[in-house]
Amino acid sequence: MPSYTITVATGSQWFAGTDDYIYVTLIGSKGCSEKNLLDKPFYNDFERGAIDSYDITISEDIGEIQLIKIEKYKYWYKDDWYCRHITLKTPTGDYLEFPCYRWITNDKEIVLREGTAKLPTQDVTQIHKQHRRKELEDRQKQYRWKEWHPGFPLSIDAHCHSELPHDIQFDSEKGVDFILNYTKAMENLFVNSFMHMFQSSWSDFADFERIFVRISNTISEYVMQHWQEDFMFGYQFLNGCNPVLIKKCKKIPENFPVTHEMVECSLERNLTLEKEMEQNNIFIVDFYLLDGISANKTDPCTIQYLAAPICLLYKNLANKIVPIAIQLNQTPGPENPIFLPSDAKNDWLLAKIWVRSSDFHVHQTISHLLRTHLLTEVFAVAMFRQLPAVHPLFKLLIPHVRFTIAINTKAREQLICECGLFDKANATGGGGHVELLLRAMKEFTYENLCFPEAIKLRGMDNKEEIPYYFYRDDGMKVWEAILDFVGDLVDIYYESDQTICEDSELQAFVKDVFVFGLRDNEDSGFPKTMKTKKNLIEYLTLVIFTASGQHAAVNFGQYDWCSWIPNSPPTMRRPPPTEKGDVTIEYIIESLPDRGRSCWHLGAVWALSQFQDNELFLGMYPDEHFVEKPVKQAIAKFSKNLEDITSFILDRNKNKKLPYYYLSPDKIPNSVAVAQCHSTTGSPAGLLSMETSVYMCNVTGSLYI
Repeated sequence: MPSYTITVATGSQWFAGTDDYIYVTLIGSKGCSEKNLLDKPFYNDFERGAIDSYDITISEDIGEIQLIKIEKYKYWYKDDWYCRHITLKTPTGDYLEFPCYRWITNDKEIVLREGTAKLPTQDVTQIHKQHRRKELEDRQKQYRWKEWHPGFPLSIDAHCHSELPHDIQFDSEKGVDFILNYTKAMENLFVNSFMHMFQSSWSDFADFERIFVRISNTISEYVMQHWQEDFMFGYQFLNGCNPVLIKKCKKIPENFPVTHEMVECSLERNLTLEKEMEQNNIFIVDFYLLDGISANKTDPCTIQYLAAPICLLYKNLANKIVPIAIQLNQTPGPENPIFLPSDAKNDWLLAKIWVRSSDFHVHQTISHLLRTHLLTEVFAVAMFRQLPAVHPLFKLLIPHVRFTIAINTKAREQLICECGLFDKANATGGGGHVELLLRAMKEFTYENLCFPEAIKLRGMDNKEEIPYYFYRDDGMKVWEAILDFVGDLVDIYYESDQTICEDSELQAFVKDVFVFGLRDNEDSGFPKTMKTKKNLIEYLTLVIFTASGQHAAVNFGQYDWCSWIPNSPPTMRRPPPTEKGDVTIEYIIESLPDRGRSCWHLGAVWALSQFQDNELFLGMYPDEHFVEKPVKQAIAKFSKNLEDITSFILDRNKNKKLPYYYLSPDKIPNSVAVAQCHSTTGSPAGLLSMETSVYMCNVTGSLYI
């Protein structure tokens, strides 16, 4: 009688093990085996992280193994089980790998296929075709599209995290509770005593240090020391946490009547403003999307304000980008003056603060929320709906959508919902963020999401003209590495463009993204079908880069650049100045966020900037969805390319006062998610996990560690 050895790997996450009864049935080309209980006497089977082997003997030859069916029956109480994979040793000594990486809940069963990736046209047996079809039918019942808000990209149909399919939930929902995490962050940062002090202004700039965690030799400390300087203001448009807005300026906008005479004293080459533009030395950042957006009115005791500035920047002889003119709203006129570096110090400082505040709003709602979180969720839902687990593109994409749907669902539940945490401290809370996102959707294009094209469209691609644009330089390296990796995989599975056209599941995935996720928006430029290998490689690169590199670039610098409140105010409590010469330090302090809002903001940017426990960084694929040797070789090559990029960035950053590391592959998580925030005991150094000397200022004075 044929004998098989089955090796079962249980997940290592919390509560992955089970005491339930596990049965296995082998399904072959000639028939099925009996249902076999996997159980060893006097042994605790299927413990968390365990690898257990079982010998089973079946009564007759069932032919070539097609599928494995796993059934779980309750032993005592509800006890879900996470199965990583199953290895089957056949009577002939062959080994077959059956990837699972799924939760088996209640008294349920799952049916697994051997791990070799297959396109739909490569399935020839009826049993495989039927299994493929049933898997997608079941998934489409679980993963349904839903309109969370009219005009938004569609999202998953779930009101809360607990309604999500178990396979995409966080291991611990408590770990991703925004309210709990923000509160813990404020406790850990020693600012919880201020968190309820709304309407209470700070005394002066130095007073903000009472909630500022100072970590020596870090970007956040450098920002605190230099935030008022023009070079620091300009640098952030290149390498801060929102480096996606600055454009080369070839013509001054009609609604921004800057003249040569206004900026002459800022130009260092003895050229006219027109000539400086011709020589590619003038840049612009325009916050027109904020024009007319409703400011937060959720707190009747605090009037909050928004502006829609236009900022002109200049590349000086030291190749630094510095501001030379700022207009705080879109319509020119006597009550909307153009502020200049030659104006009174306080006038110029407040104008720059308004730009930084506006940049914060565009960053959070558009660069971060829309263009990484919501877009990646569209790809994730479409993937689960249209690509079965055996499809090579499912295997490629699944690590890059890990926990994305879960974190977005939690955000809709607690963060960006009506009366959510976003309303606490942000001037675009209370509905303004919704208006802003809807405006951004009208300019949301495929071309703008392809990294090289996006850089070119803004005229920022010339390294000689703009030598210190590290976001561009590192982003191009990471994009090219992903492009090369995706190209290798596409070449393995798709022989020709014809193979692309014949892949019905790929075509359904691309169509689902366009028709449902992106609301059938023709102006977006997203493809409805996929016809060539070249286009598919670019498309998949966009998906992976958006979820990994782009999210890292706009997310993990938030504490660095936004923790010093005056450098990135989440709200302003006085209107923009309408004339020059009246601004005082007192007016600036009264304009900045109060103590309560400052603390909520600080807790938010701290929590959002942390990595998860056991974070999986770009190129790390511990779940072996692929079993083929050529793919494993491609993954090894990808990892080596990423290591080379990491080494290059590490070497470049040596001795830099402002190192740029957000696009270093060893700091790019595979997917869009969020860290769990933990309370700490003892010193704050335990929370900060820094090997540098740490010292903090709190309400009682300075604590040196």
